[in-house]
Amino acid sequence: MFPLLFAMLFCVAANAAQYRAALVADMDTGRVLYQENANELNYPASLTKIMTLYLTFDALEHGRLALDDYLIVSQSAANAEPVKLGLAAGSKIRVEDAIKALAVYSANDVARVLAENLKGGQEESFADLMTRVAREIGLTKTNFENSSGLPNDDHLSTARDIALLSMAVYKHFPQYWHFFGIKSWTYNGKTYTNGNRLLTSYQGCDGMKTGYTKKSKYSLVATAHRGNAHLMSVVLGAENKDVRANVAAQMLTRGFSMLNNGAQPVVKDTYVPPVQTTSQNLVQQAPQPAYHQPSSPQSANPTTFAGAYNAATSNAMPKYTGSAIAATGGGTGVQFGAFSSESAARTQVANVKNKLGANAIVEPNGTGLYRVRVYGLTESAAQNLKSSATANGIDSYVFH
Repeated sequence: MFPLLFAMLFCVAANAAQYRAALVADMDTGRVLYQENANELNYPASLTKIMTLYLTFDALEHGRLALDDYLIVSQSAANAEPVKLGLAAGSKIRVEDAIKALAVYSANDVARVLAENLKGGQEESFADLMTRVAREIGLTKTNFENSSGLPNDDHLSTARDIALLSMAVYKHFPQYWHFFGIKSWTYNGKTYTNGNRLLTSYQGCDGMKTGYTKKSKYSLVATAHRGNAHLMSVVLGAENKDVRANVAAQMLTRGFSMLNNGAQPVVKDTYVPPVQTTSQNLVQQAPQPAYHQPSSPQSANPTTFAGAYNAATSNAMPKYTGSAIAATGGGTGVQFGAFSSESAARTQVANVKNKLGANAIVEPNGTGLYRVRVYGLTESAAQNLKSSATANGIDSYVFH
């Protein structure tokens, strides 16, 4: 009944050994049409920059940045490797150019510039914010350690989570979506070409982002319009650029065919070797660890992604955008203790959130302790938060 669909099934199966995970989903409904190893942990590489841009767009939307603002380049950012614009320490770059540098060229130095300018000069604090927002929009198995996706064994995600993040960008910031479809960009006399070859080779492709490190291999998120349908494909861990592009195109074509034919969703799990991670907590947090045994399609819950999609793409923005940091922009903060383990600190973060409604962060202090803090308050807001903490049995103090 579906000869074209069967042909594509064979084609995808033939390529399966050449990539780790893939899926194709409807961006307007969140319906996953085909998924393969979508919940397996992988290194996201430069797909990480989708979250960096998500937070940049949020800062633009809430007036903390403007496209014509200039960002300062630190020595740390200037030292970033290997893909970079080569910005000198102490120089400046416009926010709009910084966005294009990430979306088109995937410049690691510029990712660090954005992170440091958005989060008090500390990329580590920005990475913590990235992970916190990831949880808020339903990315259950993602952990960010930096803003660019440079190699780190604890910097992990899944095809499912990457799809949710990409859809959240599309739904929350449609006014900035066009940045992901720029085919080339010229800066300081040099032209940079987008690595997403589907932008020029696949009918209707309008975005989105490539990724590569030696450990992650080649990854791609690609989106395309046909008729009234808008689909997204995610491919992780492809052996080379050709496989990455070909599988993404096959996924999109297959998805459009499934929509036209009314075919039922397909779930496929095949064994892939687990990724390396130095943190057992990352594996324990995952409902299905990277090393789980292959499961049958019947074991997957088809409503899980749909529910997460609705949460990730709802009209409500991530909770941190309404926090005191965004609302007041003051120079005062409140600390809710210092703990000898990160897990204990994160328990306190949840306690502060549940009892006080405040979004605290975990901040290593360099001596083995993890502080739980809320930044960016006015003096009066900080004193009010401290009073509320006291009333709820939480020790705290105000700092400046």
